[in-house]
Amino acid sequence: MSANILVCDDEIHIVRAVEFKLSRSGYEVRCAADGQQAWQEIERQPPDLLITDYQMPNMNGLALIERVRERALTRDLPVIVLSAKGFELSLRELAVRWGVLQVMDKPFSPRQLLRLVELALNERAALAVN
Repeated sequence: MSANILVCDDEIHIVRAVEFKLSRSGYEVRCAADGQQAWQEIERQPPDLLITDYQMPNMNGLALIERVRERALTRDLPVIVLSAKGFELSLRELAVRWGVLQVMDKPFSPRQLLRLVELALNERAALAVN
């Protein structure tokens, strides 16, 4: 069974590029255009990994991550944050406070994102075995 990944970004070209790369690599990918839509998807079926933009309408990425961390079922969900270049985010602060695995500046390499996804999912699988 392939991992289920939720991609959330208000820029359709970003969503489509990530969806294409991950789908071609065998992952099941669901997409959302903003944090509110992503939260509805998470409530419907929690993913194995969340990739979310930081700045979005309706509910930004940080508000989405806060909701994810408040719910017992999704508290340990791996999260990768996408951010517009020039909008500086502290990975250390996001990692310590919200459990974010990585912040990727846009534009980013889909190949590099795929490597991060694979690492996150492999680490999650290893933790589940132990």
